[in-house]
Amino acid sequence: MLSRVVKARYEKGVLKLLEPVELREGEEVIIRLETYEDRIRRLRKYRGILGKAGREEIEELLLEAEFERL
Repeated sequence: MLSRVVKARYEKGVLKLLEPVELREGEEVIIRLETYEDRIRRLRKYRGILGKAGREEIEELLLEAEFERL
């Protein structure tokens, strides 16, 4: 599976994914929590720097940058 951003909702102490993911049973993943408002703020910050890059392009670049740090 490729790295990707997936939305989730926190309900009664559990994060519930809002879209399907292809994971094997018992597979571990790394999760970085970010509110929707924080994500929008980060996207706006980089939009001017990256010219006319669309939201999807910026999302992809942010995700790549996060994994480069590991």
